[in-house]
Amino acid sequence: MTSRREFIRNTAIAGAGMSILPQYMAGMQQSTVKEELRVGLIGVGLRGTNHLRNLLQRKDVRVTAICDIDPDRITLCEALIREMGKSRAKVYGRSDQDYLNLLASDQVDAVIISTPWLWHTRMTVDAMKAGKYAGVEVSAANTLEECWDLVNTHEATGTHMMILENVNYRRDVMAVLNMVKQGIFGELVHFRCGYQHDLREVKFNNGKQPYGGGVEFGEKAISEARWRTLHSVKRNADVYPTHGLGPVAVMADINRGNRLLSLTSHASKAIGLHNHIVRQGGEDHPNAKVKFKQGDVITTTVDTARGETIIITHDCNLPRPYSLGFRVQGANGLWEVDGNRMYVEGMSEPHKWDEATAWLEKYDHPLWQKYGEYAAGAGHGGMDFFVLNAFVESAKANVVPPMDAYDAAAWSAVTPLSEASINRKGEPQDFPDFTRGMWIKRAPYTWMKDTY
Repeated sequence: MTSRREFIRNTAIAGAGMSILPQYMAGMQQSTVKEELRVGLIGVGLRGTNHLRNLLQRKDVRVTAICDIDPDRITLCEALIREMGKSRAKVYGRSDQDYLNLLASDQVDAVIISTPWLWHTRMTVDAMKAGKYAGVEVSAANTLEECWDLVNTHEATGTHMMILENVNYRRDVMAVLNMVKQGIFGELVHFRCGYQHDLREVKFNNGKQPYGGGVEFGEKAISEARWRTLHSVKRNADVYPTHGLGPVAVMADINRGNRLLSLTSHASKAIGLHNHIVRQGGEDHPNAKVKFKQGDVITTTVDTARGETIIITHDCNLPRPYSLGFRVQGANGLWEVDGNRMYVEGMSEPHKWDEATAWLEKYDHPLWQKYGEYAAGAGHGGMDFFVLNAFVESAKANVVPPMDAYDAAAWSAVTPLSEASINRKGEPQDFPDFTRGMWIKRAPYTWMKDTY
């Protein structure tokens, strides 16, 4: 620089260019939407195979690669691809690290990761580093370090990732989101949610079938019981928070005008899995001696920056019917999923619940109105179509997805923070601000549309 004045002038020009660049890039992204997305699948167990079935039905997707270390799953998926009349996908799976070769392929634009939890973050990070748009099954991370890895890698590479939380697209959840956006409940105050699901026959099997039939886990089992049950042995934590938290986090504008501040967690005694082993396998079965660390019912209370509270319940080891336990409560009324009931002051009969069905039909989300019939066979009551569609459309345009790296980090952080709180007898734990202050001005995603 020949003078201070020239330095200031050139710096100002550069600064103006940086302020224009994001808008310019957004325009470029919109004008270069891919007509066909080339997708690789990493992990094709039961969940990955379901994604494969749905992808093969799309005209704008070509599955170019599949990766799994289980040759039986590869054989099954190759047969499925042939049945659908699609081109053969390149196969990876010679070792645990062969997914890196898939990520190096120039025939893959985006990947869907449906592997055991301990692989989620490392594979997603490697995908972003390789420039591949990444979709990862839930939860996205196990530790706070992994949560930061997702955010830091996204920011360093500029590559996007999406947490594939399908419950955000459940029909009743989206109808209630519509009601929230229209202010039917008034100012939001309180939420309840969780994962309340009898998983005893998911966590144990006979080594021959994926669900039940025995009380084996680990090396003697197959499918989820081979790896998922070990988390109940080793960790006293809410290890699966996002099915409940994801939907209410969107309603509460978390990371976009609001954020999670702190939590406290408590765990009950752990008897459910032991009782199941004894009942099904007998007191002399070797697994009857296993000490399970995870409490049967884990209750977490979260505070937000805007003053709402969220109660998250993890209840998977005892006999019970399925429920995610949703409650959305505002100054003017509330919805509770258990009992299918709604109450809105001034519109409901005072002090009496309305049956919620009519409300949910009235506020049915535009996405479900448009695609509901088509989505019906996609899995999980249609939710799987919508979450996969959002991923594909976001990846084709290379834009920020509805549920991004900051959401993946914040929602998944409940696991390590609940573990720390339980270990410290319910001591409050602060959530990191994964947005580094940007939550204050980040605009909410436009959920109220009929595209994705």
